Amino acid sequence: MSHAVVVESLVVTEAVVNYLAPTSARPRSYTYDPPANEPRTNIRNVEVEVPIRDARPIVGEISLDRQGFELVRHRSAVHDFYNDDEVKRVYYPEAERLLEAATGASRVFVFDHVTRQRVPGGGAEEREGRRQPVTRVHVDHTARSGPQRVRDLLTDEADELLRGRVQIVNVWRPIKGPLLDAPLAVCDAGSVEPNDLIPSDLVYPHRVGETYSVTYRPSHRWFYFPNMRTDEALLLKCYDSKEDGRARFAPHTAFVDPKTPPGAPPRESIELRALVFHSA
Repeated sequence: MSHAVVVESLVVTEAVVNYLAPTSARPRSYTYDPPANEPRTNIRNVEVEVPIRDARPIVGEISLDRQGFELVRHRSAVHDFYNDDEVKRVYYPEAERLLEAATGASRVFVFDHVTRQRVPGGGAEEREGRRQPVTRVHVDHTARSGPQRVRDLLTDEADELLRGRVQIVNVWRPIKGPLLDAPLAVCDAGSVEPNDLIPSDLVYPHRVGETYSVTYRPSHRWFYFPNMRTDEALLLKCYDSKEDGRARFAPHTAFVDPKTPPGAPPRESIELRALVFHSA
């Protein structure tokens, strides 16, 4: 049976995701209170109902280089993911080893992490002082900002490192499981056209980052792994310097799963972001 036939036979959840609405202005969001008379963001979303397929039956056929994401088994020794010191001391080295094994990298450098706790009743990215799941389709880095992260973080080594292949890969996992609320959906990078990815400014107090917002295309293929456990991690590619046909950017978003049972605990998750290097 062909891969296409197998994919079409997967269980489908019809759910709404938020794409970038058509705009002539460059999308922009502030990470802090903006200047007077400036909106926090000029991004406007359009809701689109899409089929999101349960990828568990084909987990062995999905990989970072083909679709841009991959589910792996990984049990962490971290006791408290809300303890930043413990995360940096224990989880960062774990993630580096995990990514080296998964990608064959010569070096991995974890550069930050975010914990998220959904507060019911609000869709804002931050509510009651907590980072919320991001409920719009996006990619964390772009063809420009990926290399720039290397220059910003590893300045003295950047020129040499950028001669080889560079990836940015997120490691995403639930803090409590099984995760039933606000799961993460990922779009097969092979179904995304370059002009679907719209460079967007993310304004910090002392720098401007660049991410991709994403416009809708009916051919986009969406997947998720329902009921993720705490001993599972989703590897998510947000940049790849290789332009040889392999996946480079995997759009993703949290979404409201209509199959979530009433009273399910609100989502708690952590994501690490890592630079993944391969020797030239």
